[in-house]
Amino acid sequence: MGELARTIMVQGTASTVGKSTLVTGLCRLFARQGWRVAPFKAQNMALNSFVTPAGGEIGRAQAVQAEAAGIEPTVEMNPILLKPEGDSRSQVIMLGRPLSTMEAREYYRQRTGFEAVVKQALESLRRAYDLVIIEGAGSPVEINLARYDLVNMRVAHWADASVLLVGDIDRGGIFASLLGTLMLLQPEERERVKGLIVNKFRGDLELWREGERMLEARAGIPVLGTVPFVRDLGIAEEDSVALEEGTALLAQKQQGEATRQLQIVIPRLPYMSNYDEFDALAAEPGVCLHLVSSPEELPERPDLIILPGTKNTFADLAWLWRTGLAVHIRRLVRKGVAILGICGGYQMLGERLCDPTGAEGSVGAVETGLSLLPVETIFASLEEKVTSQSVANLTRAACRGLFAFVPEQPLRAYQIHLGRTADGNSTSLVPLLEVNGEADGFLSEMGWIAGCYLHGLFENDAFRHAILRALGERRAAPVPEMRPFERMQAYDRLADILEKHLDLCSFI
Repeated sequence: MGELARTIMVQGTASTVGKSTLVTGLCRLFARQGWRVAPFKAQNMALNSFVTPAGGEIGRAQAVQAEAAGIEPTVEMNPILLKPEGDSRSQVIMLGRPLSTMEAREYYRQRTGFEAVVKQALESLRRAYDLVIIEGAGSPVEINLARYDLVNMRVAHWADASVLLVGDIDRGGIFASLLGTLMLLQPEERERVKGLIVNKFRGDLELWREGERMLEARAGIPVLGTVPFVRDLGIAEEDSVALEEGTALLAQKQQGEATRQLQIVIPRLPYMSNYDEFDALAAEPGVCLHLVSSPEELPERPDLIILPGTKNTFADLAWLWRTGLAVHIRRLVRKGVAILGICGGYQMLGERLCDPTGAEGSVGAVETGLSLLPVETIFASLEEKVTSQSVANLTRAACRGLFAFVPEQPLRAYQIHLGRTADGNSTSLVPLLEVNGEADGFLSEMGWIAGCYLHGLFENDAFRHAILRALGERRAAPVPEMRPFERMQAYDRLADILEKHLDLCSFI
């Protein structure tokens, strides 16, 4: 049968303590040491997702971790992905394909049937690699939900994994969170915790050493180290809280230099998905990225508005109208501000959205879009969901306006969407992109209103820089400084930090 890979599991005292980022750094660190290492998260709830080369959909965090490990992502790395569509309803993705949309109670009732899927995926990875680094979710001591656990201590038991427990000192309460978590664990679970990690420390580490000793004394478990707070790491986050604290903070930091920067606006849709695709754009020195939730947050004259992807197009379109953002966006575009819709944002740009099968929630629903492109979207059933990696080319007719400087070279991207969008034989539009011989997206006659289904376009350096050049020349300002977006450098930087500040020798 062959020997199974060794395992380490990273659990946290709460969400957003940095589990995903730590697993990413550990994957990179051990890969550099020669281990064949793979990430694993049994169940992930996230609106940020990624398409594997085989066309399966997984959490973005696991794709990032796989990239850091130097391997291709597979659906086994995240066998269950939950994509929220409401407060208690999620689309359930199993082994990369949509299973159904479930209410929380229904999902909990079927949970035992998912255990075999998780166990099989974990075993598959352990047979293919030398080391599997497992990520937990939230807190392992939500005691009211313990019987439903499919991602924390139950997985640690199945994998016979040593657990590293992580707390976020930046939020305060580090002693209560770490020691309280240990106290609430069952005795057999507590025995699995072999080390504590203090994350996101600001200040003089030497002044904190006494705190580490106090933690060790009270916990009876070694503190493996304290990881400093790292700014501008440049690694995709899966959590919307991280989006607000990261991208919004970046926009705030840039406000002082706004006069020399391109002003790019992204509405903060309640169900915004795949927002990490704008990380490269936010990292450009010449860009001020505004994440807005109300008309009052809009700059007076933005250079570009991007309507991002969404897991619930109908709900987010209603939110745009309700907040008044839709009216203001339409007014700005009518005055000549450029706008680009991506996936769900592309659908919103049209005149009508129709949902005959109830794929978005209500059978037969029809909603009015922003009417900025003369197109109409009809939603398909869940079985027709498109998930694929794609190579696209700008059509010759689309080399104008916002896309005037996009070079003739393939663009790497991916698709995750329901629905088909058609132009109704409009003579004012041109096809925007060509993907596998088929058209995707449309561009207005003047070239400053566009939409398409492809995610990840801004991660192509040449495409991103061409868009920024077009915006810079339009405002008759110097073309902003531009630079390539290097993820591997970010992974190495993170691995260097973990190697310096954590003592992991006893685990490998």
